[in-house]
Amino acid sequence: MMELKLTKANFEELVLRADKPVLVDFWAPWCMPCRMLAPTIEEMAEEAQGRAYVGKINVDEEGELAMKYGVRSIPTLIIFRNGQEVERMVGLQDKEDIETALY
Repeated sequence: MMELKLTKANFEELVLRADKPVLVDFWAPWCMPCRMLAPTIEEMAEEAQGRAYVGKINVDEEGELAMKYGVRSIPTLIIFRNGQEVERMVGLQDKEDIETALY
């Protein structure tokens, strides 16, 4: 499974109404730490099948969502469960730390 491309139009359905935990990566193509984190996020999307969803929000394209969730620096990872934010990580993260928070 690839990462979900999250937008204002599909956020409620794919994140807030999800039946599993959702890892949301707020990123931008010009952000070097975001680009360094991208392979980890891709790998997690593959490995999370059946246990969680993994999605990405380009803050340049979806500024309204970034503002709504108070994203001030990127990368920011937010984990949602049952439509609620349960964990937030800012900056480059280790895969193990993200997995611990997600599962």
